[in-house]
Amino acid sequence: MGAPPVDPGEPAGPEGPSGPAAKNGGSARAIAEWVIILVAALTVAIVVKTFLIQAFYIPSGSMEPTLKPGDRVLVNKLSYDLHSIHRGDIVVFKRPPSEADDPTIKDLIKRVIGLPGDQIEGRDGLVYINGKLLKEPYLPAGTVTTSLSLMTVPAGQYFVMGDNRGNSKDSRFIGPISGHLIVGRAFVRVWPLSGLGLL
Repeated sequence: MGAPPVDPGEPAGPEGPSGPAAKNGGSARAIAEWVIILVAALTVAIVVKTFLIQAFYIPSGSMEPTLKPGDRVLVNKLSYDLHSIHRGDIVVFKRPPSEADDPTIKDLIKRVIGLPGDQIEGRDGLVYINGKLLKEPYLPAGTVTTSLSLMTVPAGQYFVMGDNRGNSKDSRFIGPISGHLIVGRAFVRVWPLSGLGLL
């Protein structure tokens, strides 16, 4: 009998498709794919943080009992590109010029009480907007608001206060804030998990 037929295909020796060269090429492709995935994920994370949503840490008790020190909230940065700022919104804003002497303060979180053009006043521990009592269901019963003299909120500015009215350095002391300083609206608490929920 003659010799068996020879397969004209790829050699199966050390340099064939299953040899070290092929394995090295496969590893290089896998590494390249992971690098691309990681870069894409990092890019998406930066875009989301810069333009859409960012997490913020609550450092003080000025928003108690709504938010406590150590809580973490997510802030929607796109919210006010879609609609106007509403009374009652909890907003994060950049350090106003009046706080420039305290470099430790970068961002603050308070609740919007007065809108541009509103006349705001404190009477007998309660808040009045344009002569009408402001209902504040987010405050504990018996909360007293002091140091609130009659004033009109300037155009383009917002009067903000902490829910902890007895321990909050807010617009009663630093004045209304410019709308340009507002980073976005805090819309959900994500930490601690036991307090997870919308704001």
